[in-house]
Amino acid sequence: MRVEIRVEPADDELRSLLTWLRRDPDIRRTASVELCEQPPREGEMGAVADVLQLVTENGWSAANFAVALAAWKQTRRRAERVTVRYEDLVDALTDCSPEEIERITRLLQEGRQSDEDGSAS
Repeated sequence: MRVEIRVEPADDELRSLLTWLRRDPDIRRTASVELCEQPPREGEMGAVADVLQLVTENGWSAANFAVALAAWKQTRRRAERVTVRYEDLVDALTDCSPEEIERITRLLQEGRQSDEDGSAS
C-alpha cells in the first residue's frame, strides 16, 4: 500500500514530519517513509520537497499512523493542512479532531482492505 502525505506549507514541514514518522517505532517497523522532491523549476536554486511517500508492509496499523500524524501536526504551528492520499481516496487533517483522525484511519483501512481483496493496485 502506497500513501502520499502533503503538508501546506510544504518543504521544511515535510522534513519535520519525515523525521517524526521515522522515529515512531510502529511506523518504522512496518512502513518505509521517503521524501519525494520535484526537480527545480527555471530560476529556482534546488529541488523542492512536496510529498512524503509511505509504503506499508504487513502488520501496519492505519490507526497508529493517523494518531502519529495528528500528534505531529499538533506540534507544528505552520502546518495548516495535512493531506493524505491513497489512490483516489483523499482526506485532510486541519484541526486534528477525533472525527478527522477517525476519517483518515477509515480511509486508509478501506484502502488496505481493497488491496487485500485485490481490487486496487
